[in-house]
Amino acid sequence: MKSPRGLILAALFAALTAIGAYIRIPFPVVPFTLQVFFVLLSGAILGPRRGCASQLLYLAMGLLGLPVFSGGGGVQYVLHPTFGFILGFPVASWVVGTISRIGRGENFWQYLAASLAGIAAIDAIGILVLYLNLNYLAGVPTSFWRAMQVGLFPFLAFDAAKGVAVAIVALKVKEHYLFS
Repeated sequence: MKSPRGLILAALFAALTAIGAYIRIPFPVVPFTLQVFFVLLSGAILGPRRGCASQLLYLAMGLLGLPVFSGGGGVQYVLHPTFGFILGFPVASWVVGTISRIGRGENFWQYLAASLAGIAAIDAIGILVLYLNLNYLAGVPTSFWRAMQVGLFPFLAFDAAKGVAVAIVALKVKEHYLFS
């Protein structure tokens, strides 16, 4: 990723992820946002290294205090119950980029499988950190099952829809532009 083009594309997807944090659909407890859409798309379009770099940049911007997370920014955000989902963004982008490139057979089903795997990575890290934050930082005794009921199940259908949208958009972008 030493080329200026690679740096610009990584910065672009970091910015898109930040914008996605503020495109909200109200929902009890935590609103739906389009962050995950841009995280998955970054891996599908940029590949594992550039996609992961874009999400690391997004994470760094937020931790340095820029209000790029859906609830603001700053180092104190690590104490936020949903911070684990953001920690999963670089991993998810890398997973999506890696799976999307297997055999160079980039097609709708491969992008969809990659997106669903990326969502699984975000959710696995997010639910684990949510469980730990609630039990050990917030002092709210919570079972792992309850953490999944609150932080995972309400979002599955919406995240699956984002995965389908990413597969469609990635396929169209790859047909018309050379990003690899």
